[in-house]
Amino acid sequence: MASVEERLTTMFAPAVDALGCQLWGVEYLTGGRTKVLRVYIDKADGVQVEDCAQVSRQLSSLMDVEDPIAGEYTLEVSSPGMDRPLYTLEQFAQYQGQIIAVKLRVPFDGRRKFKGLLSGIEDQDVVMQVDNEEYLLPIESIEKANIVPQF
Repeated sequence: MASVEERLTTMFAPAVDALGCQLWGVEYLTGGRTKVLRVYIDKADGVQVEDCAQVSRQLSSLMDVEDPIAGEYTLEVSSPGMDRPLYTLEQFAQYQGQIIAVKLRVPFDGRRKFKGLLSGIEDQDVVMQVDNEEYLLPIESIEKANIVPQF
């Protein structure tokens, strides 16, 4: 069975594409009394506030019709930002050569957090160089991954 994020990504992608944007990723956070549905969009020439507003209105209408989430939630639409999260193998491949931070669902080699150079993709694994060691991290074991901005 697909996760809530996967189902929402499938549902949202055509609507976001129709508005001239790319659906970068979806996060559904449930903690305490509040639920947050965070949608990241991207655009070749950069995401503007109006892009976020248009996508928000469109997705809000879609959510009202489809009603895939029970109860109240807050919908947030934004650009991925400089520390953009990475969700798919294609996104990881796009940022090869960058420094990334990864948090795994379960420990690998005694640790859950890795920070290092994204070397590439091998089959369904993300290849990272961390402290002069090469790690192959299966995409399905990654809970969260972000670009680490370099200044």
